[in-house]
Amino acid sequence: MEQDPGNKQPKKVSLTIYILSLIVVLVVGIAGTSLAVRGSDEQPESTMSTQPETQNQLPDELIQVEELYSVLMENYFEEIDSQVLIEGALEGMAGSIGDPYTEYLDVSESTSLQESTDGEFEGIGAEVMKEGEFVRIVSPIAGSPAEAAGLQANDMIVEIDGESVAELSLSDAVALIRGPKDSEVTLLLQRGGEEFTVTLTRDAIPVESVVYEMDSNDPSIGHIRITNFNRPTYEELVNAIETLKEQGAQKFIFDVRSNPGGLLDSALQISNIFVEDGKPLMQSQGRGEEPFVYLADSENLGEYKFEGEAVLLINEGSASASEIIAGALSESAGIQLIGQTTFGKGTIQNVAPIVEGEGEVKYTTGKWLTANGEWIHEKGIAPDIEVAMPEYQNLLIVNSQETYQIEDSSEEVANLNAVLEALEYPVGDSGDTFTEETQSAVKSFQEDNALEVDGVVTGSTATKLVEALRTLIESNDTQYEEAVKILSEE
Repeated sequence: MEQDPGNKQPKKVSLTIYILSLIVVLVVGIAGTSLAVRGSDEQPESTMSTQPETQNQLPDELIQVEELYSVLMENYFEEIDSQVLIEGALEGMAGSIGDPYTEYLDVSESTSLQESTDGEFEGIGAEVMKEGEFVRIVSPIAGSPAEAAGLQANDMIVEIDGESVAELSLSDAVALIRGPKDSEVTLLLQRGGEEFTVTLTRDAIPVESVVYEMDSNDPSIGHIRITNFNRPTYEELVNAIETLKEQGAQKFIFDVRSNPGGLLDSALQISNIFVEDGKPLMQSQGRGEEPFVYLADSENLGEYKFEGEAVLLINEGSASASEIIAGALSESAGIQLIGQTTFGKGTIQNVAPIVEGEGEVKYTTGKWLTANGEWIHEKGIAPDIEVAMPEYQNLLIVNSQETYQIEDSSEEVANLNAVLEALEYPVGDSGDTFTEETQSAVKSFQEDNALEVDGVVTGSTATKLVEALRTLIESNDTQYEEAVKILSEE
């Protein structure tokens, strides 16, 4: 979860001043975060012009960095781009903390972050974080290529277009994943210890962060799904509630499943919709500080208040700002949580420009606590009513670029047999082998879907199997069904 990033003005500067600038802006950034926490729009002024510029006034550690820079620039056997050295030093400094949410962003990366918080970017549509030698998917975004391809929370990216992510920074990995609409990217992923490959076609990720509809069976229930928290989300949510009320909705299912989070301001505004003024929404705590309690406040966070019966759907992909909402609704508004334990991201990030540089630093500025003061980091928020999705939701994607046929035997074939069984095309005791029963099941599937009937799984047959499994999952949403049941009984 991030503070709203501000504007930046890139300039060029020497390494000495560049590193000093980094130190100064971290102090300024921390102060700025403290002010933002208290609802102020005031921006502290940089004191860069008063900083010393001579090397002998630098801390010893920075003198060493300056000396290494000079040695390499003057003596390396090939010419070096000074900007490469500078950015390498900044990336290393941020990465050395060991916090997956703290990183140096160059100009292109900070632009991508700005696009994400504005709700406008092109890519596969997945929130990710660096975890050891992998890039972990926190959650696919609703309506994105990642969701359509069946990517799930906690899938681990091993390679991007054949390049291992083990030595890549998170920013470098994201740069490889993102790209222009209609271009392709191939990911090698790991799920449950098994690896599989998927090729995705990048797209423009939907700008709208709220989608809504009336329940197809109960005309008194409205379903509102919040897919992320960016600047327009508050207005979109208010509009969704009012529109569904006009259509007859009296009870609501709010849904933050697989919502990776977003801006802190947006989370506070939306929490405020459901909580009575004066009650706590959440708490934040910086280094060496006592927790600061955010209270529901119509004057500063928005006048709209929700009235009516509601439940909130959560799952393991609900992270960060989604967890703030879950905590506020559960602890301060008495709204039941249904689904599975959330992701467990209990820290807040701020983005600060490097005063005289060409980038930004995104860093963890503190931790957030629920309304009652609980830190849910790496634990998550448990639902009031735990409901799992069907087991077939965790099946792997059938790789359309591979060919599976009679007598093949592998873990991928075992997954294929499980997919066929879930779609009610029985394969008997085939296990991890492509048996005659598998072949017969494939032919039946091909006949039912107007495909070439050859009993071989590749290309369009594999794609159609994935589409059919996705439709099955969507039509058997056990968590949503439980929410409808709960509201119908009230």
